Amino acid sequence: MPLTWPAQDREILRLAVPAFFALVSEPLMLLADSAIVGHLGTPQLAALGVAGTILQTLVGICVFLAYGTTSAVARRIGAGDHKGALAQGIDGLWLALLLGVVLAIAGLLLAPLAIAGFNPSPDVADYAVTYLRISCLGIPSMLLLLAATGVLRGLQDTKTPMVVAITANLANIGLNLLLVYGLDLNIAGSALGTALAQTAAGIALVVVVVRGARRDGAKLRPDRPGIIASAHAGIPLVVRTLTLRVAIVLVTFVATSLGTTSVAAHQVAFTLWSFLALALDAIAIAAQALTGRSLGAGDVERTRAITRRMMWWGLGSGVVGGLALWGLRDLYVPLFTTDHAVRHTLAAVLLVAAISQPINGVVFVLDGVLIGAGDGPYLAVAGIIALVLFVPLALSVQWFGGGIVALWWAFSGYMLLRFLTLTLRERSDRWLVTGAVR
Repeated sequence: MPLTWPAQDREILRLAVPAFFALVSEPLMLLADSAIVGHLGTPQLAALGVAGTILQTLVGICVFLAYGTTSAVARRIGAGDHKGALAQGIDGLWLALLLGVVLAIAGLLLAPLAIAGFNPSPDVADYAVTYLRISCLGIPSMLLLLAATGVLRGLQDTKTPMVVAITANLANIGLNLLLVYGLDLNIAGSALGTALAQTAAGIALVVVVVRGARRDGAKLRPDRPGIIASAHAGIPLVVRTLTLRVAIVLVTFVATSLGTTSVAAHQVAFTLWSFLALALDAIAIAAQALTGRSLGAGDVERTRAITRRMMWWGLGSGVVGGLALWGLRDLYVPLFTTDHAVRHTLAAVLLVAAISQPINGVVFVLDGVLIGAGDGPYLAVAGIIALVLFVPLALSVQWFGGGIVALWWAFSGYMLLRFLTLTLRERSDRWLVTGAVR
């Protein structure tokens, strides 16, 4: 029998509330970076927007290390295989380390070329290359943090990542203030401070997972078949993530072509959008863990019931987030910039972002449900469809001389496309596959 609504709510909140604080760790770090860097000048803020988008793309491609691991571990927990769950988690950690080293080297070597692709002004480009190269040193730790977080979520533990995330964010603020202003390192200090904070967080969670594996007798050495299997299972999620990141990069590319004021306003707006989106995704994290566990245990009825309840949570949270984004703008906008032109442009963009939040809430929840169910192939196909339809929509803003507000309306259209593909899938039964392994 499915759980009653109060019982469902308790399960969702038990996982979602701690997951909220852990999940928003990265955007909170970017918010702190934006606030600190924004007072250095508009070129530095614009540079953070360009470099931050590239860095988020490199790391975001590997988000399957968290999401896919959560699903796989949760399924085995639901089926009663605790040792096997931790063994699979260790394979994910090794895969994260290998990918992290490769991406860090690529980022260091190709940073100037990547920044040049956005065609920024010379002063913005110099700051952006500096920020990106220093940040790349922290990529291996960022990916280990993703994988270890996924293991713990699959084990139904979101409290430990929460504690680490809060500590890392406090350290990030202190390090940024010290390095940027205390040691006068400019934007380089911001990149270094954030990289150090994320490295410490990654090491802390890896230690927790390794201790758990030792306690249950799971292997710690690299297992080639297991690592390959983890990589293969993550391919559809990589495709899904790539489509999302390409859409985001495209929006930043078009915003950059509209001028320094537009890209600076876009950076602040998108940082806030990302914060709210990942806050909504806290419910999706609960969805991944609960969906994987219930399908692993073979309980389809319970999976259906809790999915529908989480969709209502996503919608309601989106409404609240949108109202806060618009209603509190006079309080938080001055924290990011003193440039009156940027503030004026930002106000118009924030209205569009606020209106789209309820749709975003449902999108992120259903994304979590289908990831938890291991329905990566459908998410990959749906992502490709949405991206193909979005590309001409975004480029038309540039072709026909539209502004940054028109670009954000186009991006809201992209989220609507994702909403339609995900709700269509949820109504079917094809994603409801039971067992320890999909």
